[in-house]
Amino acid sequence: MYRVAIEKLLKWKESKRRKPLIIEGARQVGKTWLMQEFGRQAYAETVYINFDSNSRMANLFASDLDVNRLIMGLELYVGRKINSDNTLLIFDEVQEVPRALASLKYFYENAPEYHIVCAGSLLGIALHEGTSFPVGKVDFLKLYPLSFREFLMATAREGYARLLEQHDFQMVTSFKQTYIDALKQYYFVGGMPEAVQSFAENKDFNEVREIQKRILAAYEQDFSKHAPNEIVPKIRMLWNSLPSQLAKENKKFIYGIIREGARAKEYETAIMWLSDCGLIHKVSRINAPGIPLKAYEDLKAFKLFVVDVGLLGCMAGLRQGTLLDGNELFAEFKGALTEQYVCQQLKTIEDLGIYYYTNDRGSCEIDFVIDTGVQIIPVEVKAEVNLRAKSLKTYYEKFSPQVSIRTSMADFKKESWLINLPLYAIDELVKIC
Repeated sequence: MYRVAIEKLLKWKESKRRKPLIIEGARQVGKTWLMQEFGRQAYAETVYINFDSNSRMANLFASDLDVNRLIMGLELYVGRKINSDNTLLIFDEVQEVPRALASLKYFYENAPEYHIVCAGSLLGIALHEGTSFPVGKVDFLKLYPLSFREFLMATAREGYARLLEQHDFQMVTSFKQTYIDALKQYYFVGGMPEAVQSFAENKDFNEVREIQKRILAAYEQDFSKHAPNEIVPKIRMLWNSLPSQLAKENKKFIYGIIREGARAKEYETAIMWLSDCGLIHKVSRINAPGIPLKAYEDLKAFKLFVVDVGLLGCMAGLRQGTLLDGNELFAEFKGALTEQYVCQQLKTIEDLGIYYYTNDRGSCEIDFVIDTGVQIIPVEVKAEVNLRAKSLKTYYEKFSPQVSIRTSMADFKKESWLINLPLYAIDELVKIC
């Protein structure tokens, strides 16, 4: 299975300013596989250490963090010599031994020749709970579920993925039905690696759904096992409300949907916990499109998206026939899936600030407004080929952006003020603009 992140890891390996690398991401997005595959491709030797329920490692790191002593202990543990020139050291579930995280500072300062990558399914929480880890002494890489482009490659459609990268939209349009069919499959399967691999091998939607149910069950277990007891019920209620939140025409998060009378201060910690886990994406409103967008953020208004479009469909009980064959009753939720899909693809683009815009009267709403660091780009999302863009036109007339994007099932088209970008090409957005 191809992951774009492998290329980022290869650049990290060759960097003269390389630091120990921490890979962040939700449970089951493929962090362990990625680290081991990177070791297989790029190193003569790989030393894999899993810190979960590992008393030997807990004891090794409990004492002083002298790098030479730690390397000797790791060599004794794995039963072989660790050569810094050609060996990748993998620390998995590293949040289980916080002192191992702290040791990265000393590896960077005293033994930068060692190549170390770390990951953990709840690492984001560990980092935000004040675990002693060295700011400025480590590199970070965020890993998300497979993007649509990676899904194309995993399902033997590499040529179609390359065609999108080449921006030959005349050729793309000739094969648009293939892209639309693949996109509908992706809406159901999503990008969780186990689900994608199962679909690639067996094309069995029922099997995919069972895998997604297992993943969701594992997330629920994490709530009980790792979250503070007092917020577990709130996490569950908030998590289970997300399909209803996104099914609304206005997808702004409403606390009252969780339960009647719910207030922000009751659920702030639950939102933070799910976000730190990588299970939700919080997209805040902006009240004006200035650079940087962060300066115009309205902290009280936001949308919450889940980690994966396939998991969202599973949470909502969406049947494959409804999605793949089309169904009038599905019309409202189709918008939710489409916006979820677009958010998920935008998240895979590095250094992109993602927000949304509404004016104070609520008469103009732009689904996403993105900050590339160079320009601000409004993005309106349409589930089908309906090309009415009243809000986008209003926004354009008020703020005169350099470029505006409408993404839909319609073909690529460039107009004086607007680019219509097919949904299946949305992750090319920054390159096209």
